Amino acid sequence: MTTMVGIGSDQTCPCNLMVTGGAGFIGSNFVRWVGQHHPNTRIVVFDALTYAAIPGSLPDTGPNGPFLVKGDICDPGAVERAISEYGIDTVVHFAAESHNDNAIQSPDPFIKTNIQGTYILLQAVRRHDLRFHHISTDEVYGDLDFGDSRRFDESSPYRPSSPYSASKAASDHLVRAWWRTYGTRVTISNCSNNYGPRQHVEKFIPRQITNILAGIRPRLYGEGRESRDWIHVQDNCEAIWTVLTRGMLGSTYLISADNEYSNREVLAMILEEMGQEPDAFDRVPNRPGVDRRYALDSSRIQSELGWRPRHHDFRHGLRDTIDWYASHQDWWRLAKKETERRYKIQGH
Repeated sequence: MTTMVGIGSDQTCPCNLMVTGGAGFIGSNFVRWVGQHHPNTRIVVFDALTYAAIPGSLPDTGPNGPFLVKGDICDPGAVERAISEYGIDTVVHFAAESHNDNAIQSPDPFIKTNIQGTYILLQAVRRHDLRFHHISTDEVYGDLDFGDSRRFDESSPYRPSSPYSASKAASDHLVRAWWRTYGTRVTISNCSNNYGPRQHVEKFIPRQITNILAGIRPRLYGEGRESRDWIHVQDNCEAIWTVLTRGMLGSTYLISADNEYSNREVLAMILEEMGQEPDAFDRVPNRPGVDRRYALDSSRIQSELGWRPRHHDFRHGLRDTIDWYASHQDWWRLAKKETERRYKIQGH
């Protein structure tokens, strides 16, 4: 069994890094961040290029990539070929079905991709003795009551409440089992809600922004009391790299920037920043089983690894995000049309 590597140990930066789901929102921002800060790391993006992947989110290819390989993590042969062809030494696993509305309508792809796909990757990583970092979510812990001052930490029990969060919880358990049973060199990060450039327009913040830009009246689920803990995607990318290169093997780290707001408060900020009246939105029925409040305690990664979020001002980050969508309408217009068509069918 591989010996646990502790804090301050001599872990090295990846030479040949494979990023699954690297053409998606957080994955593409991570690829950009690594390319800017660690240009000697060769990057291979392994992505099935589903509707949520936008190859245009990736930077231009340079001497060290990113090299885009179209492949499904549920295809063992495709995974094996990519690892062997590019001499991969490290895998960062973003690839996942992640949208709760879609999971409620059709759970099957979530079970297949998030559970079976993670299993196939773990088997490949084990065979080749690769370093593996797994990207997870705060939703595996379930929710907290409104007005509750507690936050989830690494010791909190798992209480997933949706098909999506249940599938992610299962994948987390697989990763831990491969560490405990086989000594596979793994870490996990569970992060709060990300926002920033290049997020698919089906998600809450970009949907509201692009609705206003497209002349569509924004919509809010229920009363909008549900509270989320927001972090800028660039802060998450830096945290992931910190865990990947300095974290204790076999460990989980929670990532948060302590920006907790209700959905109603976030929408009000967007409307204000875009010159709209605060009540210029419609309400739609809440989705089944919606979680009330998420909040993470990120003190472990801060105290052990010295990571700190750089984007402390949520409103400022939100303003920059609005500016990005306003100046990159060619990036989202086509996806917007299909997203709104799908939401109309669902009654949302």
